[in-house]
This record gives sequence, C-alpha cells and structure tokens, in this order.
Amino acid sequence: MKRKEKLEAQATRLVDSVDYQADSVVSRTIIDKEAGTVTLFAFDEGQGLSEHTASYDAMVQILEGEAKVTISGKTIMVKQGEMTIMPANQPHALSAVTRFKMLLIMIR
Repeated sequence: MKRKEKLEAQATRLVDSVDYQADSVVSRTIIDKEAGTVTLFAFDEGQGLSEHTASYDAMVQILEGEAKVTISGKTIMVKQGEMTIMPANQPHALSAVTRFKMLLIMIR
C-alpha cells in the first residue's frame, strides 16, 4: 500500500498504513475535522511523547506492540488489542516498551 494514498471508501489495515523509522516517532493524520482528529503513530523502541496535557479526551488503541502510558502519575501497560482513555486536562506521557503502533482519537 502506498503510505500517502487516501484511505476513503476502501478496506484498509491501519497497522500497515504507517511505517516504523529508526529512533523516531512517525505520525499520519487520518481525519482532521473541527469535531476531532484520528491519527496513526509508529514509535520505535525507546521512543515516546513527553508529559503534556490536552484540552480534549483522547483514546489510544494499541495496534501492535506494547506501550507504557502514564496518566496523572499512574502507569498503565497497554498491549496490542487494548486501549485506554487519557482524560482532558490531565498530564499524560507515552513511551515504547517495544516498538508499537497506535491509533489516537481525540474528540473536541
């Protein structure tokens, strides 16, 4: 599959729609609307997003691998097929236990 191909009106394996890059975090926006966003991420092992807050609730679904998600100081291990919700205005961070891919859904 071409990575920049539009995903509309077709069956798509999300896990195949973003590639890993060494020592990097790669993202691909799937939907970007006023009501919210849907973004795919691929994290190489050891990579992450530092602690931050967002004004909106966010759902993270792990498509492949395993991530450590910290929300307001509580650490959660999230594996392939699992999800968690990061509540609005609560500090959170993510890091790769193994390289992983995730779908991030933010609703405004």
